[in-house]
Amino acid sequence: MEEKDQERPELKWLDTATQLLDNRFRIPGTDVRFGFDFLIGLIPGVGDVVSLGISGMLVTVMARKGASGMVIVKMLWNIFLDAIIGTVPVIGDLFDLSYRANRRNLELLKEHYEEGEHQGSATFVVIMVLLFVIGIFISAIYLIGWILGTFWALITGTT
Repeated sequence: MEEKDQERPELKWLDTATQLLDNRFRIPGTDVRFGFDFLIGLIPGVGDVVSLGISGMLVTVMARKGASGMVIVKMLWNIFLDAIIGTVPVIGDLFDLSYRANRRNLELLKEHYEEGEHQGSATFVVIMVLLFVIGIFISAIYLIGWILGTFWALITGTT
C-alpha cells in the first residue's frame, strides 16, 4: 500500500473492505479475481440487493470521510451501473467480475484525497438528475392515464 494510504487509516480500512468485496479470491490458473460482492451477487434477486446495500454503506463511509459532492455522484453512478447491469442473469455476473464498482469508488476517493481531483459541488448534477426523474415520473403518469382512458373508452363504447 502507498505511503499516503498509511497516513489515512480510513483509506486503509476502506482498502481492506474493498479488497474483500472485489478482489479477495482468484480463479486458479487465471488472473481473474473476484470477491464477496460477486459471490453474493450469484444469489438471484437477494444477492443484488445485498450487494447494492454494502456498496451504498461504503459510499456513506466515504462521504463521512470528506468526499466532495462530485466524488459522491461519480461513486453513486458506479454503483447504479453495477446494480442495473448486475440484475441481468449471467451477463450481470460476468460484468461484476470485471467492473468492480467498489474498487473504482475507492480509487475516486484516493484521487480526491491525494491529488485534489473531483472537487466541487454536485448540486447542479443532482438537480438535473432529479428533474429528469420527475419528468419521467410525470410522463409515466400521463401515459398510464392515457392508456386507462383509451381502455375505458373501448369498454364503454365512447370516443
